Amino acid sequence: MKYSELEKRLKSKGCYFIRNGKRHPIWFSPITGKRFTMSHHKSQEVKKGTLNSILKAAGTSLEKL
Repeated sequence: MKYSELEKRLKSKGCYFIRNGKRHPIWFSPITGKRFTMSHHKSQEVKKGTLNSILKAAGTSLEKL
């Protein structure tokens, strides 16, 4: 899955962009109340461990997206 596709799916679950951090954009999940970072590289594939970490912080799973 590419970062651009992940962003679209997270937005559909209510997550949203807060601001640009020093190195990565910072997003917020209203489900968990947590902030998490994404990548600026929209066309890159998300690594498995990174994807799992983002999904955990967002309070969702790949099947629910």
